[in-house]
Amino acid sequence: MAFLEVKGIEKSFGTVKVLKKIDFSLEKGEVIAIIGPSGSGKTTLLRCLNFLERPDKGSIIVNNEVIFDAMDPSTQRESEVRKKRLHFGLVFQNFNLFPQYTVLKNVTLAAELLAKERPDYKQNKKAILKEIQDRGKMLLSQVGLSDKLDCYPHMISGGQQQRVAIARALALDPDILCFDEPTSALDPELTGEVLKVIKGLAERNTTMIIVTHEMDFARDVANRVIFMDAGVIVEQGSPQEVFGNPKEERTRQFLARYKKH
Repeated sequence: MAFLEVKGIEKSFGTVKVLKKIDFSLEKGEVIAIIGPSGSGKTTLLRCLNFLERPDKGSIIVNNEVIFDAMDPSTQRESEVRKKRLHFGLVFQNFNLFPQYTVLKNVTLAAELLAKERPDYKQNKKAILKEIQDRGKMLLSQVGLSDKLDCYPHMISGGQQQRVAIARALALDPDILCFDEPTSALDPELTGEVLKVIKGLAERNTTMIIVTHEMDFARDVANRVIFMDAGVIVEQGSPQEVFGNPKEERTRQFLARYKKH
């Protein structure tokens, strides 16, 4: 059984159907790249996986646990959703860092807030917070920012801010790391440093879903590519299949337009 199973996900905003019967699966350690034109539903799909939007229909299963079923209200209680959101880490295209906190605090804040719910927090507060701090420093080292711990977001470049956002998403040890166009707000020079970090995560078998407009990167880093258009999955397969020999005319048109740029 796959590590992640997405079955029949549908989502509408008013009369506009944004997602229509989305089905796909993801194995542990696998990287899926989702490509497609603007407005095809890619970001909405990620937001449904992270419970930032509630699907109207369908189910989401992680490691054999049904974490969402549109037909089962017990999977949609706010207390349950908060816990289940931890299965997924999300890196936004615009970083979404807290400007009033240092780089290190941005990375550790969520873990510190969650730690307060632990039954042993009061007795072991000092040790627990030190553990969170140490992990935050380790993750920032992993993304090449050991020298920026005490900086504030406005003091570092966009590429560095996005690397902080990646470290923050990793801090809660999610099962699946999701990226929503992680380089779209960056200039070409800064794009490379962020893609290098994501590639390093892939080499360490991090399970990831990456919505991207960087076709060469998708070809290099993904095990599987999904092409979406108008709220449906038009085609999916290996990078060689989708980029080298697409079956669907709509995929061919999209890739041909990309090659002209």
